[in-house]
Amino acid sequence: MENHTIVTLKKGEGRTIKAGGLWIYDNEIDTIVGTFQNGAVVTVHDFDGYPMGKGFINQNSKIRIRLLTRHVDQEVDEAFLRMRVQNAWDYRKTVMIKEEDLNACRIIFGEADFLPGLVVDKYADVLVVQCLALGMEQFKVAIVSILREVMEADGFFIRGVYERSDANERRKEGLAKVKDFIGEPFDTNVEIVENGVHYMVDVVNGQKTGFFLDQKYNRLAMQRICRGRKVLDCFTHMGTFALNAGIAGATDVTGLDISEYAVEQATENARRNGLQDTVHFRCANVLDELPKLAEAGEKFDVVILDPPAFTKSREATKNAIKGYREINMKGLKLVKDGGYLATCSCSHFMTQELFTKTIREAARSSHKRLRQIEFRTQAADHPILWAADESYYLKFFIFQVVDEK
Repeated sequence: MENHTIVTLKKGEGRTIKAGGLWIYDNEIDTIVGTFQNGAVVTVHDFDGYPMGKGFINQNSKIRIRLLTRHVDQEVDEAFLRMRVQNAWDYRKTVMIKEEDLNACRIIFGEADFLPGLVVDKYADVLVVQCLALGMEQFKVAIVSILREVMEADGFFIRGVYERSDANERRKEGLAKVKDFIGEPFDTNVEIVENGVHYMVDVVNGQKTGFFLDQKYNRLAMQRICRGRKVLDCFTHMGTFALNAGIAGATDVTGLDISEYAVEQATENARRNGLQDTVHFRCANVLDELPKLAEAGEKFDVVILDPPAFTKSREATKNAIKGYREINMKGLKLVKDGGYLATCSCSHFMTQELFTKTIREAARSSHKRLRQIEFRTQAADHPILWAADESYYLKFFIFQVVDEK
C-alpha cells in the first residue's frame, strides 16, 4: 500500500529510470526516510530532491524499487489501475493484425505496460496471470477484475482466470510459487486458434502460462517459406512452427522435442488440424539428433531452430554463445543448397549484435553463405520498452542458405 516514505538516490545513479526504464537497484539508493512494509508504494527522489516518481519497494530483491508512475502527485488507486489496464487493452486492439488475433494474445506485459512484474495472457475465453513481483501481489486481483470488465464491455467474455505464478523468479522477491484459480474453477484445457492453426492449451501444465504467444507472427512469416517444402522443426514444443508449415502446404514436416509430453501434445494438435499425414513428431535430443540426420544423408528445404534460452544470466552468456554456434552449425549442415534457415534466441542477454555475430561464425565454420530475408522480433502484443532491456528478448532471423561453391 502507498505511504509517505521517501527514497533518495545516490548522486549519479538512477540512469535507467532517467532513460525511461522502471527499475532501481539496491546499490543505487542513498537514504530511505519513513517506515514501510515490503510491497508498499513509496516516493523516489533524485540526490538533489527532484521527484522521480512512485514505485513499490522490496528489500528482499536486488531490484529494490519498480516504478509505477513518474508523477509523484498521482495516486496509485483503482482509477490508476483502470487507466493502465484500459491502455494495455486498447494497445492490443490497435496493433494486432486481425481481430481474430485477439483470440490468443498477451494483454499485459509487465514493465512494457507500466505494470511491473505482471503478465496476463488471453487464451480464447480464459485469462492466465503470472505475478513475479511482491509489490504487484496487492494489485493483481483488482487488475484482473478490471480487465474482465474492460474486455467484456467490448464483447470478449471471460469464463475463468488461472494463476501461473510458479516461476523461480518469485523466490528472488521472497514469494512462494502459486498455481491456482482466481475465482471459480473451470476446465483448464482451452482450444485456441492462431494463424488458422488450432491448438489445445493446458494452462495448468503447459510451459510458462501454457503457450508461447510471442512467435505468433514469426510463425505466420514461415508459412510462405514452407509451402511445398520438406521441413525440419527443432525444439518444436507443441508443434507450433511445424503445424504452421503443414497448414501452409508443406509436403513433409518433422518436429523434434526432448519432452515426451510436448510430442504427445504436438501429435494431438496435428490430428486436430487434419495434418497427421504430413506433420510428424518424435522425441529426441536435438543436439544429438541433428548429427545423426546429417550422417544419414538427410537434407531439408527448411530448417527451423527455436531453442529454449541458453542463458538466463549475464554470467552464462559465454557458454550460451557456444550453444547457439553449435546448434546453428548443426542445423546449417541439414539445409539443401538454396534452402532456408530460420533461427532465433529468446534470451535478452543474447543481444541482437551478439546473436548476429554468433550466426555469422556458425555459417563461416559450416562453409555456408547466408542471404538474409528477414529479421524479426517478438509480436507486438509483447512490446519492447526502450531502456527496459528485459522487455527485448526475442531475435528471429530467416535466411536463404546459398552454397559457397
